[in-house]
Amino acid sequence: MSRVCSICGKGQASGNNVSHSHRKTRRTFKANVQKVSFVKEGKVVSGYVCTRCLKSNKIERA
Repeated sequence: MSRVCSICGKGQASGNNVSHSHRKTRRTFKANVQKVSFVKEGKVVSGYVCTRCLKSNKIERA
């Protein structure tokens, strides 16, 4: 799964794990995407959509 939203393009972001002693190591934040069927240009397609797009009704579910 590519973990990229097919509506807004949200994907993986990077940052730091910060320990109690304030040492930093790199980490990734993965987008919360779900596989759904939705209407795109009059056709029903399935793809990965982030939960923010699902909650804000940016797509029409099929």
